[in-house]
Amino acid sequence: MLSKEGCLARQKRLWEAVPDHLEWILIADPRHVLYLSNFLVQPCSFSRGERALLLLEREHGVTLIGDNFTLRSSAADFFVDHEAIEQWYDHKHSVENRDHALFKALKSVVPQLKGRAGAVEAEWLPVGALQELEITQTNASLELGSILRQLRRQKHADEIALLKQCMQACDAGHACAREVVEAGRSEFDIFRKVQAAVLQAAGLPVIIYGDFRASTPAVPKAGGLPSGHVLEKGDLFVLDYSVVIHGYRSDFTNTISVGEPTADQQKLFGLCQAAMAGGEASLKAGTKCADVHAATAAPIWDAGYRENFQHHAGHGLGLGHPEAPILVPESTDVLLAGDVVTLEPGVYVEGIGGMRIEHNYLITEERFERLSNHVISLM
Repeated sequence: MLSKEGCLARQKRLWEAVPDHLEWILIADPRHVLYLSNFLVQPCSFSRGERALLLLEREHGVTLIGDNFTLRSSAADFFVDHEAIEQWYDHKHSVENRDHALFKALKSVVPQLKGRAGAVEAEWLPVGALQELEITQTNASLELGSILRQLRRQKHADEIALLKQCMQACDAGHACAREVVEAGRSEFDIFRKVQAAVLQAAGLPVIIYGDFRASTPAVPKAGGLPSGHVLEKGDLFVLDYSVVIHGYRSDFTNTISVGEPTADQQKLFGLCQAAMAGGEASLKAGTKCADVHAATAAPIWDAGYRENFQHHAGHGLGLGHPEAPILVPESTDVLLAGDVVTLEPGVYVEGIGGMRIEHNYLITEERFERLSNHVISLM
């Protein structure tokens, strides 16, 4: 989970990124509430989908705002100085619209904000909450959500530790897949086995999503959750999935041959490996993301498969998926130290099949640290 020290450091960075005259900031995106306080509604609880707001004041600390059931549904200890709680349910009376309880909790802090310069995360704050606030935003042009998304790129130590926890669980699922992918098993059978291995490795309930699909010579590119398709010899199984722990996620891929791979399949796999090596050689802070894409695509495109690799070469990863930076031909992004990114070259050829491989990396000033440690191999 995120640490108190990390949350305080991120709050400090946010204050440094906004105008000096602001005395308070109201955060509404649940990801940013987590980012700054470690408060996250447990996604496997009855309060899933509910939200809290976070009020930061320069001189008065941090206040978590919400109803009584939401604030007691935290997935972990959180780090705030105050709580503004509205009772929503007491096991005695009927309940009101739960969003209205949140707005009432917000209204309880309004008196301490009046007459003081502040800003709200307008990208996520509901109109109903803004009406209860009864305060005109002093800097309507300030995009708090955009500022926070940019800050999120440069990960702190507690975020990296959490991402590594996701990676280790994801590694276990990939190891399992290498044991269970075979002709006669359905995509859903493999999904269940991988999920069990991930849960065992993580040691707690987690969210798992991604591509658990067979690629065939007739349908070389298919993605999404598993179907009932039963694997046959000659198929390729593309396992590209994420493990989400406390809002942060992994995202890496291997392609496994069902039976002995053909010579053409081995050739395409070799091109993917060369593409990944080319991309890795360009990874370091200060590199243009368009250049990373070019370095990754070159081995595939130069071999005559330009039309068979048209998706991104990778993307940023963390609280979102995908998020900046984006590794595409016309990207204006530049790699920063602290970015966590993927490289995921793939080739999809009718008559042969489709494949993709992927690792996750922490960008450093010198080069990178690879965070994913699964085996990448057709067999």
